[in-house]
Amino acid sequence: MQARTKTAFIFDLDGTLLDSVYDHVMAWGQALRENNIEVPVWKIHRRIGMSGGLFTAALVRELGRDLPEDVRSRIRDRHAEIYSSVSAKIPTLPGAIELLKYLSANGIQWAIATSGHIKTAGPVLHKLGVDPAKHVVITRDLVRYAKPDPDLFLAAAEKLGVDIKESCIVGDAIWDMLAAKRAHGLGVGLLTGGYGEDELIRAGAYRVFQDPADMLDHIDELGGRR
Repeated sequence: MQARTKTAFIFDLDGTLLDSVYDHVMAWGQALRENNIEVPVWKIHRRIGMSGGLFTAALVRELGRDLPEDVRSRIRDRHAEIYSSVSAKIPTLPGAIELLKYLSANGIQWAIATSGHIKTAGPVLHKLGVDPAKHVVITRDLVRYAKPDPDLFLAAAEKLGVDIKESCIVGDAIWDMLAAKRAHGLGVGLLTGGYGEDELIRAGAYRVFQDPADMLDHIDELGGRR
């Protein structure tokens, strides 16, 4: 009899394993204000999880006017600078480290796939005990398109050598769930990014948990045997 293939897990980073969503919100807000652009904070929050390029494109639609590419680039760069200045103090979410340790200890493959560039994502990975030289980490720098396109998750599955259809894709935002659906993976939502359970389910999540600790408590329900 052929052995059952264990489910692989592909994780978003910000708001899923790191409690960093609102740090990104405030960094974007400050970068915009410094360029004389006023956008309500709640509208910024609703776009977190997209790449910086998609964020600024959505911003242009919101403003109803174009922004020169040099201004868009300046805003993205300034966001990265502000976020990086506070990232050392950002904590991991409850259960995040334990969840990754559990998967590794039980021979269950996992990867991180983030819309962030390595410039901002790289310095915080060590908080989770993640080493890009040893673990599979896919950042925005490595794919053509970011979420809600499926490229990040497809690249992670390919690097792991697993079937995306047998993988659980874990995220905190509707953009994660939409990308998971487009990749034909199983979307698992966490409430740690500020989206409600109903929003995540409508976007494609088949299960929703409070945080990584809650997910670990129910890992057997996702195919991750204890």
